[in-house]
Amino acid sequence: MKKNGKGGANTRTGLIFEGNTDLSTFLNKQKDYKVDPSGNVFYQNKQVASIFKKHKLYLLLEKSGVKWKEVISKKLLPDDSIYVIINNTLFIIECKSQETFGSVDEKLQTCDFKKKQYQKLFSRANIEVEYVYLLNDWFRKPEYKDVLDYIISVGCHFYFNYIPLNKLGLPVPE
Repeated sequence: MKKNGKGGANTRTGLIFEGNTDLSTFLNKQKDYKVDPSGNVFYQNKQVASIFKKHKLYLLLEKSGVKWKEVISKKLLPDDSIYVIINNTLFIIECKSQETFGSVDEKLQTCDFKKKQYQKLFSRANIEVEYVYLLNDWFRKPEYKDVLDYIISVGCHFYFNYIPLNKLGLPVPE
């Protein structure tokens, strides 16, 4: 349960879980980062990434000439995603928060299917895909060990409360 499941104490170097975590808001608060209204991310005035929420992700496909309806049968809408230019990787970030037992439990088990769907889509644009869950502390409970192990076994990732910027391939401010 430890691999890829650690939160960090230094909250200035990672995306913090705040219920409805917003990547743009977080990055705009970091030293040397600026996110413009269209979601372009700049570090020290050089573009390093682009952020896409929900339907906006399909703008990245359109730029590459990919028609999603010809590739998958149902549109996927991520909570957040960030395309990091330097490593040509799209990180799909799903934020899951739970206070009581419920349907989120089963949603965690869909990461393999969703990652493969995103890979099918973005392989046409020659873009790598990583699928990441940002979880609150509810999921640290022992009864989630099997599902967290499963997430790792299918090549997806999870973090509790925090995703380190360097895990996304983004520069870490000094």
